[in-house]
Amino acid sequence: MDKINNPLLGTWQLVRWEITYGDGRAPTLPFGAQATGLIQYTGDGWMSACIARGGRGRLSSDSVRSAPEAERLAAFESYFQYAGPYEVKGTAGQQQVVHKVSHSLNPNFVGTEQVRNMTFAADGGLTLSASDTVPGTDVARHHRLIWSRASSFSGAA
Repeated sequence: MDKINNPLLGTWQLVRWEITYGDGRAPTLPFGAQATGLIQYTGDGWMSACIARGGRGRLSSDSVRSAPEAERLAAFESYFQYAGPYEVKGTAGQQQVVHKVSHSLNPNFVGTEQVRNMTFAADGGLTLSASDTVPGTDVARHHRLIWSRASSFSGAA
């Protein structure tokens, strides 16, 4: 698949991740305004994504295994990663990418399909979005992740 047929190919850097809610509460930024991230799509059908809270603290130990439990938990809670094969689909005028998760920091993601609506901005930016509910409630929420090609990214890292 070439770039004309697959405009996802390459590396993208996170510009913003925001969540809006169906109950009218204020939007949130799960990893803050300074979140960083990369998503890569390869020509052989694989993807990898990672997102981190901006300004993550360093561990007090050189080895994660000997760091205090609270530091390990903070590191886990401030980082998101998954990878696996992907497929581009089109449904009812909406393009989607399906991430078939084979590896993830969160073991509950392994074996799932993460379906993202995708739109491309006039400036070449990519928006991936999905809707679900706030865990344990029936409140709808909508995730919107805005990405810029790594080669043209001008945001703070």
